Amino acid sequence: MRTDRARRLRDNLMALSPSERLVALARLDEDERHALRCFWEVWAHQAQEPPASRWHIWLIMAGRGFGKTRAGAEWVRDMARRPTARIALVAASLGEARRVMVEGESGLLAIAPRGKRPRFEPSKRTLTWETGAQATLYSAAEPESLRGPQHSHAWCDEIGKWELAGGRAEAAWDNLLLGLRLGGEPRVVATTTPRAVPLVKRLVENEAWVTRGTTFDNAANLPEGFIHAVKREFGMSSLGRQELYGELIEDVPGALWTRSLLEVCREPSASSPPRRIVVAVDPPTSAEGDACGIVVAALGADGLGRVLADASVEKAAPERWARAVANAARAWGADRVVAEVNQGGAMVASVLRAADINLPVRQVRASRGKAARAEPVAALYESGRVRHAGMFPPLEDQLCGLMAGGDYRGPGRSPDRADALVWALTELMLGARGEPRVWVG
Repeated sequence: MRTDRARRLRDNLMALSPSERLVALARLDEDERHALRCFWEVWAHQAQEPPASRWHIWLIMAGRGFGKTRAGAEWVRDMARRPTARIALVAASLGEARRVMVEGESGLLAIAPRGKRPRFEPSKRTLTWETGAQATLYSAAEPESLRGPQHSHAWCDEIGKWELAGGRAEAAWDNLLLGLRLGGEPRVVATTTPRAVPLVKRLVENEAWVTRGTTFDNAANLPEGFIHAVKREFGMSSLGRQELYGELIEDVPGALWTRSLLEVCREPSASSPPRRIVVAVDPPTSAEGDACGIVVAALGADGLGRVLADASVEKAAPERWARAVANAARAWGADRVVAEVNQGGAMVASVLRAADINLPVRQVRASRGKAARAEPVAALYESGRVRHAGMFPPLEDQLCGLMAGGDYRGPGRSPDRADALVWALTELMLGARGEPRVWVG
């Protein structure tokens, strides 16, 4: 399709209302859709457009699938029409900057019109447009790399994922802002899924023009099956509210764990081989009641505790949760199962042995409340002695609801998963100090 015809088609679509435009777009053939793909104003929903009023920092904080990456990339493409533009592209790592911001499906190379792609030089970490505009890739994990370079614009992607250890995320942000001094009106766009980490909270509270949005704002461009699946799976859970509805889930004042503490403790996978692995279980009182908390944890060769898996099951009869415990123990090669037996001690032990006669079971009886037992384990996190090898949203939600002093603020009636974690790390790292009334069954 010729460019002039594509422009006429674009103008006709723009004259329609948003709902009429969606209908018209659905009727286009593949050639017409391809010819239009570079006209961002046709496809963008209103929340993806920059604020009409004057701004210095624009934070797009929205659910997954909202179109944050596309919005950031299109804004950079628009800024690159200026020959003097010097743009910083900052991600959690250089690999993510290249994979998502540059080469991704919504990245700068993919959205460029044919014949007008910027020249990407990976060895130099630069993109150069035919206008003369340039962009440089940076890793937020290396804040010092942003000390010195000057820029007129910046796009910072997934700032909620930036490295927290040693204050790196805020140091990278501050160094970027101090170098944002070229041109008449320096600006930075930050895109992220909400996470209650210091940098995101700082921008929301003090510095940025904030656009909030949900996954469903971009429903017209997402598979219908995906929409139904995520609604069914996550609904209005804490994870769903954060990852789909774009809510910034704040910490509960006085909680033993905070979300920023858990982020500091996170690693993609276990970075040290295990010396010991245990599976801890907090059995439910009935199949219709609370979940059965089942958590796998390890003590690493480096002396750190690691949460490896949350194998908890909901509304399970004794035979089902016992099989889940046995399966987790086999899958992870556990050397012991730790089971709380306050509710029917003999029954718990017999059900577990019926599921796997060779399971080594240590029975433990709680003499204090769940939150009180959790306090010495929370101290392990505070001292940097525990890692989470991955993300465990329902478990972490419960940890963040345990209060100093013995209260629990939810979600749910009981912190079953969190209690199992406490038993596991007590067994591995605190021994008899964590809970004196322990015996081998």
